[in-house]
Amino acid sequence: MSGNCFSRFEKKYLLTRDQYDGLREALDSRMREDIYGRYTTCNIYYDTEDDLLISRSMQKPSYKEKLRLRSYGTPEMDTIVYLEIKKKCQGIVSKRRIPLQLREAYDFTDRGIVPGHLKSRVEEQICEEIRFFLEKYPLQRKLYLAYDRLALSGAEDPEFRVTFDTAIRSRRTGLALEKGSSGLRLLPDDLILMEVKAAGAFPVWFAGLLTESGIRPVSFSKYGNIYRREHGAPMLWVTGSAYKRHGSRMKEPGSGKLEKQSPGSGHGREEIC
Repeated sequence: MSGNCFSRFEKKYLLTRDQYDGLREALDSRMREDIYGRYTTCNIYYDTEDDLLISRSMQKPSYKEKLRLRSYGTPEMDTIVYLEIKKKCQGIVSKRRIPLQLREAYDFTDRGIVPGHLKSRVEEQICEEIRFFLEKYPLQRKLYLAYDRLALSGAEDPEFRVTFDTAIRSRRTGLALEKGSSGLRLLPDDLILMEVKAAGAFPVWFAGLLTESGIRPVSFSKYGNIYRREHGAPMLWVTGSAYKRHGSRMKEPGSGKLEKQSPGSGHGREEIC
């Protein structure tokens, strides 16, 4: 979590509560809670006054970029947080981030005061890239987004990670990480977002579990669906080339099952460097 440079493949899945319970039981013999275990991920997303970055991202361009500030749990002003620039080009996602005290991160993003104690040449390069990004766009704090995460790592391969996100929530006021993680929920309680991350191909045993459980990958954007909801549009996610609207994917209320999805790779390469 603290590294500045790594690469991985990543897929996302939306699970019903029944699918989650069954999968967690099956994973007990293969995976362990990683060193971070259970935690709350808190983020501030930056954008222009007219939401240029997220509205552009919603148009699915071949290239897009964004800036966010992330903490793990609710920080104090001297807590280390991560200022991160994220780009996507032709399906390849790159993320570069630097660790800063929260007050230093605010000074940098809000007042343009560049931190002066970076520990490596890589951090200096990332800092310069973020400085250029802040000059390129008139950015301001636009969205607070948090979620509770359970993180598992492979017993034999610790680089193989599976995370489960619940209570995805956001707010447009009180845009400060130190003000707690309250917000409006994005998904109903019976839907859980799973992310699977690996340096290469997923283990055969895990792919088999997904097939047996009927679990298929989706393309799901937390911020994108929040933005859609705020503008009166139904939430959606993508399986292969088919758009699924929130509500129409679900059978009768309380069934806890989703409509069958068409296969799709949903495969995204994530690089942090």
